[in-house]
Amino acid sequence: MAQGTPGQTGQSLLFLTDEQLRKGIEAMFFAYRGFTADPDRILSDQGYGRAHHRAIHFIHRSPGTTVNNLLSVLGVTKQSLNRVLRTLIEDGLVASTVGKRDKRERHLTLTETGAALERSLSDAQRDRMRHAYRTAGPEAVAGFRQVLEAMMDEEMRFYYDALKDQSDER
Repeated sequence: MAQGTPGQTGQSLLFLTDEQLRKGIEAMFFAYRGFTADPDRILSDQGYGRAHHRAIHFIHRSPGTTVNNLLSVLGVTKQSLNRVLRTLIEDGLVASTVGKRDKRERHLTLTETGAALERSLSDAQRDRMRHAYRTAGPEAVAGFRQVLEAMMDEEMRFYYDALKDQSDER
């Protein structure tokens, strides 16, 4: 069967050497380092780390999310998330309210101060992404997103799709 003919699997359509894959993996490591560098600097000035950033990001994306939902999205232990949330709540960045239907639930939202921090973190990352996307061009942007989506675990894909749906509704 010729390359690219119907019936072939995705695996056989793309021939990459181990060296090409290694270069892609290393590029991901270095890109992630660059992508997190600006937020890391902003966070370290306030004594926070990446776990705080991830919590702030997903609370912003889903205002009113529950602690249990955030646990699932972040894939961390309850103990480590509680440490992060306790700090963010004590510092006035996150508000925690009791659920109306289920009093055991805690719903999380960003305060004005938390929203301001989220904006500065996201602005830094958007600037870096915007520059990279402009440099690479529109076809590369679509291809990059496809690669990232294909790398996601099924459970994480569910959360990603839910966030995309929320964006589409806005």
